[in-house]
Amino acid sequence: MELLTDAAVGDWLLERAGDWGRVGGVAGTGFEAYARILHPVPTTRMDLSTADEWGMHPVLEETRWSWAQVAARQGLTMHPLVQWNRLADLHQGISFDDGWQVGQTDEGRLGNDLLAGLMEHLARETVTPEELVVGIWNGWGELTGGVAVWYVAEGRGPAAWLARRRGHQEAERRLEEALRHDIRDAAAHGPHLEWPGREMVLFATSVEELSDPTWAERAGIGSQPGWPGIGPQLIWSADRSWVVASEIDWDSTIVAGSRALVDAVLADERLEAYEVDEDADLTWEGDVVNPPRAGWRAAP
Repeated sequence: MELLTDAAVGDWLLERAGDWGRVGGVAGTGFEAYARILHPVPTTRMDLSTADEWGMHPVLEETRWSWAQVAARQGLTMHPLVQWNRLADLHQGISFDDGWQVGQTDEGRLGNDLLAGLMEHLARETVTPEELVVGIWNGWGELTGGVAVWYVAEGRGPAAWLARRRGHQEAERRLEEALRHDIRDAAAHGPHLEWPGREMVLFATSVEELSDPTWAERAGIGSQPGWPGIGPQLIWSADRSWVVASEIDWDSTIVAGSRALVDAVLADERLEAYEVDEDADLTWEGDVVNPPRAGWRAAP
């Protein structure tokens, strides 16, 4: 992952930025076809027959569900513009009587395992697989050095305090190793791709690098092993044949490119994908099929 110091490499896509809240507003307009990939949701099965002294149930299983699984359990409808706020509570997820608990969608990033699978299709639709550009939003805490992962030791007294102190120092050391200084400076001071409403740091990479689900742990962008980390908001090929976009506030990723590319994405059973067009509304109010959940409304 090479830091780019010339943001003008993205000017061609800036010229094609569509309207806010629309597919073309995050991935650019003028492509032959578009697919929307829904980010799977973390799901846990609890043992409701027992609980500890704090009322917490033991975890029996942890997995991921598609949006379709959640919708089917509630008699709701899946369609290209479905919004998660119509399927589950945005803050609490949803709990089912059989112990399954659905969490929150992953916003702003397609999981690196799914991105690796997507690369198989993208590689076939570009003549420049060794020349990709990645744009990462400069507001991620990992890029600014504001995210350190550490665990608090229980107990009181000098020994517990010392354990917490050492844990904090170790977390800061790991963060220092995970975030390159030049990337931290670029996040703070630029140069940035000035995408509408989003400033992005640009990097040069390749299909091969992004095909490895662990790429972020070696990229110097603050990602640490065992932690979700961050992902690209934009990826495009040097030949401009396709764009992949994960808007920071959306829980879906857009693939823009040829008819053949979108057909391949839609046919991939690993991906929960729907075809959309560049003018499709993907704001919270874009789902006009499923009714709003009780007590919820979009901010004015």
